[in-house]
Amino acid sequence: MAFGLRFSHITAGLVVVVVGYTSSVVIIFQAALAAGASQAEVSSWLWALGIGMGISSIGLSLFYRAPLLTAWSTPGAALLVTSLEGFNLSQAVGVFLFSSALIFVCGLTGLFEKLVHRIPSSLASAMLAGVLLQFGLGAFEALQLHWPMVCVMLGVYLLARMALTQFAIPLALMAGVAMAIFLGQVDLAGVTWQLTTPVWVTPTFNWAALIGVGLPLFVVTMTSQNVPGIAVLKAHGYRVSSSPLMSWTGLTGMLLAPFGGFAFNLAAITAALCMGDDADPRPNHRYKASVVAGVFYLILGLFGASVVALFTAFPQALVMAIAGLALLKTIESSLVGLLSEDAHREAALLTFLMTASGINFLSVSSAFWGLLLGAMTIGLSKFKREGV
Repeated sequence: MAFGLRFSHITAGLVVVVVGYTSSVVIIFQAALAAGASQAEVSSWLWALGIGMGISSIGLSLFYRAPLLTAWSTPGAALLVTSLEGFNLSQAVGVFLFSSALIFVCGLTGLFEKLVHRIPSSLASAMLAGVLLQFGLGAFEALQLHWPMVCVMLGVYLLARMALTQFAIPLALMAGVAMAIFLGQVDLAGVTWQLTTPVWVTPTFNWAALIGVGLPLFVVTMTSQNVPGIAVLKAHGYRVSSSPLMSWTGLTGMLLAPFGGFAFNLAAITAALCMGDDADPRPNHRYKASVVAGVFYLILGLFGASVVALFTAFPQALVMAIAGLALLKTIESSLVGLLSEDAHREAALLTFLMTASGINFLSVSSAFWGLLLGAMTIGLSKFKREGV
């Protein structure tokens, strides 16, 4: 049977890569530099991350026939920026191996699976809505940064939704790129094309680094990335066992850690771009968008910093706007989902508000605390009903 690739699959995959890289690649640079990486080693990090995300996204999506997209841990990278001071690159690689091994074991033992199955769908939708809210707001905050370009993008999007629904996002993206070029907001001076050569760094294990950086990296990646990643799948009706997914992302991290692959996890925000009607109105065919995204990730990995320089040549307002517009339908369905269960509405609302607050407590993101608050609310309500 033919793969049956559609134009919407290609555009969704492209938007995933644009949003994923331009929104957080700067943090990767900062994390690499904090570990004492040279320019060649920074490029190697980007090579490892691109190759790892590409292979795992393609493999998992094809195997499960579901839009399973992997990503680097952006909160994990932010943690590394502030935590690697005083440790060398070899010790940092030891941290990456340790954290990825914990993720692998967590998936292998099924501990993560047991936790996820106890999460009500309304709480999953509430957390997803809270995570995505800032991106929806960002589309309009971008008006302050570059109102002519964003107004044109918004206008094209609204008009396209009336007659060319599936092409609304790619048309808005093309309109934004055209406006950025017309207004002279694209700087291609620093873009050069060359293949990246991976650099091996032999790991060393420092107990202070493993406990002080490795454990927090593991916790942040699991709670801030993998829990929302599973929630995105659940909110869109995809029932995939989470334990094997954890094992594969952990194994990917273990294999690529010596080259700079510091953490791999299930994507949440970018994965949602592959799960809506814009990617494909047929839910069982949306995995093709994540396969395309995986191919783009492989290309990015091969060219490393060269391709990243191309993405960062465009204004930030364009990235903010296209991300917000692309996630509108997902935000809508998440808001509907969080109110779908009468018995859990208060808990879901608290989950949504806590997640949307964006607080970061004990190096753990608001997504985890929102989910915990919602679960506690449901537990207390059940305790009250049973009169124990």
